[in-house]
Amino acid sequence: MSAPTPNPTAAILVIGDEILSGRTRDANMYYLAGELAKVGIDLKEARVVSDDKEAIVTAVRALSDSYIHVFTSGGIGPTHDDITADCVAEAFGVSIDVREDARALLEAHYASRGAEFNDARMRMARIPDTATLIENPVSIAPGFTVQNVHVMAGVPNVFQAMVASILPTLTGGSPLLSQTYRVDRPESAVAEPLGDLAARYPDLSMGSYPFTRDGAYGTNIVIRGANGAQVDAAMIELAALFPKA
Repeated sequence: MSAPTPNPTAAILVIGDEILSGRTRDANMYYLAGELAKVGIDLKEARVVSDDKEAIVTAVRALSDSYIHVFTSGGIGPTHDDITADCVAEAFGVSIDVREDARALLEAHYASRGAEFNDARMRMARIPDTATLIENPVSIAPGFTVQNVHVMAGVPNVFQAMVASILPTLTGGSPLLSQTYRVDRPESAVAEPLGDLAARYPDLSMGSYPFTRDGAYGTNIVIRGANGAQVDAAMIELAALFPKA
């Protein structure tokens, strides 16, 4: 029997001084991980960088070379420190300017609301020449894709809308299945038998997550994998190792 085809891999690059300073808590990596798991794309790395040109360009190139898909979050708004679009263009050696398709979307959006389409808002129409636009049904300003890098907003509800727009265009693999089993013992007591179980199921991922409740120690064991039958079999063995009282 041939080995199963591995799922496509992905990384997320979160961009913004506000994340690194602690002023804003990132929610986009958590959301993206869950959505990718549903379509069989494995999120393998998350990286956070400041609003620094060299840092963004370096990270985009490195992640693009290492993974099938790269998703960026943040830095495509109307302010001076929104430099992600320029950095992605530089990373791939393509030119960038106001694109007519993006400009038309934004101009119509603000006209319909009686708002001025000023220079700051025009910045959001600056798109690399070779890019494909990513639809933004929330606030219209589009994201874009250059090669294997999908550039999206940092505002969570806009990021989520852009993820919904782009995911149907990507080829996934086997969705990741997950089951959790609670053991009322400390992690040190489950480590060795869990390691033996993991060795018998090399295609599955097994993690242990300790907790305390009412002064007692316990461990949640999570088994993940693309093969539902294997996950079920491993869970049966796990329950036999640590039967409920």
